Amino acid sequence: MEASPMRERLLGYLCGALDDVEALQVEMALADPRIGADLRRDLDVLRRAVRPLELDREPLPPPAGLAGRTLRFIAAQAPPARSAPGRPVRRPAVVPVETERGGGGRRAWLDRAIMAATALAACVLVAPLLLDSIADARARRAERNLQRLSSGLQGYAESHRMYPTPPSTGPLSRAGLYAPTLVSEQRLVADDGTVLVPDTELARQGGFRVPSLEELEAAVGTPRFEELVRTMGGDFGYTLGHRDAAGVLQPNRNQRRTHHPLMADAPDHTDEQSDNHPEGIHHVLFEDGHVKRLLRDGLHHRDDHIYRNHDGRVAAGKDAEDAVIGDSHDQP
Repeated sequence: MEASPMRERLLGYLCGALDDVEALQVEMALADPRIGADLRRDLDVLRRAVRPLELDREPLPPPAGLAGRTLRFIAAQAPPARSAPGRPVRRPAVVPVETERGGGGRRAWLDRAIMAATALAACVLVAPLLLDSIADARARRAERNLQRLSSGLQGYAESHRMYPTPPSTGPLSRAGLYAPTLVSEQRLVADDGTVLVPDTELARQGGFRVPSLEELEAAVGTPRFEELVRTMGGDFGYTLGHRDAAGVLQPNRNQRRTHHPLMADAPDHTDEQSDNHPEGIHHVLFEDGHVKRLLRDGLHHRDDHIYRNHDGRVAAGKDAEDAVIGDSHDQP
């Protein structure tokens, strides 16, 4: 797989203009150990280049009196009126418009004005469409990342008869431990961006890498450890599981439930919603492996708050049906 053809597709990938097969080829190239690092840097450059368009998402209000000035300008360019002999020429009352001297200069000025107006109209019309396309592409890439994580989690569950589960107590008892667990089992590439959502703060920083379990264990008791547990799960939250009557955290069994969340966009500081997507979209991976898009209004369904347990706390569920998705540093 060569980097050059893939590099030519990066803009289309960013804007969501590729079909599913082409997008998958780009994602495979981004994860390729030989060329992936260079392509990810190029993609980050493109992402930063289009970010200023976010400032122009809302249409600009037209200047006051623009329509009237435009009509007067058009009237001023009309050829001299002709009348029958003996009758006075009647000209429309217009406000003079300053132009360059000479017919050629006047024509050139008018051409430039028309070109500028056309370019402005194109920007006004195209920029929102481009932004919508980028937002949709960002959401679809986040959904594909969750599906890739689902594949790694399903493979882990088949080998261990349960999904990654943190210890019941101790410093490693964190929701984000799922990611180092998958990295150490080579079910996840540490720096391919799978655990990131495009254009989030963590993704914009660049150079993100999931630590291995060995690195994490070696950092326990150091300031580095707190930094690792804060980000190791990336932009996605993971299930905090549930505790039994004795308070012991239970293994995350794969019961293939279609209604039970396993992962989702990580909660923000309010623990009410995620800020991964400005449009209010939330991606939820369910235990049976399917991913669903939910808006804020439909996020907490079946009388089950997705980011809090039945006691209203960010902690493990009170029973097997109490699903709670925690951020990377959250403890069961």
